[in-house]
Amino acid sequence: MAGGRILLVEDDKLQAKVTKDYLEANGYEVIWVGNGKSAIKIAKTHPVELILLDLVLPDMDGKEVCRWLKLNQDTKGIPIMMLTARSSTTEKVTGLKAGADDYLPKPYNESELNARIYACLRTKALQDELREKNRQLEEVLLKVETLAITDPLTGLFNRRHFETTIEKEFNRTIRYQSPVSCLMIDIDHFKSINDEYGHRTGDLVLKEMAGIIKNCLRKVDTVARWGGEEFILLLPGTKKEDALRAALRILTAISSHNFSGIQRQITVSIGIASVPWSSIDTAEKLIDTADLALYEAKSKGRSRIEVAV
Repeated sequence: MAGGRILLVEDDKLQAKVTKDYLEANGYEVIWVGNGKSAIKIAKTHPVELILLDLVLPDMDGKEVCRWLKLNQDTKGIPIMMLTARSSTTEKVTGLKAGADDYLPKPYNESELNARIYACLRTKALQDELREKNRQLEEVLLKVETLAITDPLTGLFNRRHFETTIEKEFNRTIRYQSPVSCLMIDIDHFKSINDEYGHRTGDLVLKEMAGIIKNCLRKVDTVARWGGEEFILLLPGTKKEDALRAALRILTAISSHNFSGIQRQITVSIGIASVPWSSIDTAEKLIDTADLALYEAKSKGRSRIEVAV
């Protein structure tokens, strides 16, 4: 465990030199300061493996230094060993309550000091290893969670996640009597794109389509791939009129976009359903109503928007 950087906080220059020389002879790098304020500054600005902290300092009490370091986010993980000539049980308890990890009375045996430092550094190494493993585990769990709610092709939310989201949002809408709109979008004649240009090009169209739709929406809106060439949108706090304006932005952006590998215009049909509306009393009905409006848009010639009334 030798080789770590130790911050020695000791106002007695002679004692500090003896301790510093001994620790350096045992392979440690030692930074020495003689007061509490300097100790706090060094601990915040330098990577330190352990702090040897004298209880009695000229500017502030060692317990206060310890308490401050343990409350600070940047320094709370550094182990602190209190050093003092006051060897009473009360002093030891007070130091440990302030956050010290160990307590060594003066005069101390150098071999014992080295052994205690080794033990503190070993504990810190194990804690650091555990924190790193927890961080890696959290990353894995986040990736798994993301995969579970994401459509692998477009990167949008999948149908399952959207159904959960709209259920929560619909309940909130009913509770607070706020508006919400649902949009169903279908790519017109998508089968002909696959037939003419191949499924790989069709996949590129779906990816680009997802990006265009997201860019037309707010951060609070939810967009998901509903299945095949269909997309579904949830616009919280959005009345029918505002939902229509959003749909027009999407319709215009898509019809004017030059899709990769496609030498013709691609259009979409959009159906809109909004709450409040007397006949819609569940999230499922909101989706179904938007789907019926989409069907009407397609039956009337496509590349258009229909609003459920």
